[in-house]
Amino acid sequence: MNAAEMATNLEFASKIATVVNLFKFEFPDGRSDLKPWKNDPQTRELVDPDSIDIGFHFPGISKSWRSHSILIQIRFHQDPLNSIHRAIGVEVAGFNHLGEQWRLSTVESWGFLGEVQPSLEVQNKLKQFCRQVLEVFNKTPHS
Repeated sequence: MNAAEMATNLEFASKIATVVNLFKFEFPDGRSDLKPWKNDPQTRELVDPDSIDIGFHFPGISKSWRSHSILIQIRFHQDPLNSIHRAIGVEVAGFNHLGEQWRLSTVESWGFLGEVQPSLEVQNKLKQFCRQVLEVFNKTPHS
């Protein structure tokens, strides 16, 4: 779901803002987009209600990124016993005018897939960013 729609309380809105700031700290050229999905019936069918989606757009196509736009999807699982949402993974995909160019998933091997991939420096920074995102959303209020 669009991050803007998931910011329903102060705690969640603060965590989303933290994620945006973490990304912009590592990649200051990125312009955040808290509504990367269109609000039409066809798109709504594809949206995962147990995720937060944030887009970032860069001026031009970066050689180090091999893309123009980045979609970050933070996936959650809700514990039915205590209604706590726990982040279980982060998916990051890079797009240009030809469509998806590469993808990173933290769910299994933390490896990059795609015919073209970001530079090794960007890959390492993205993996660190994903670790930080998981930490932000899985941190208990009292820790």
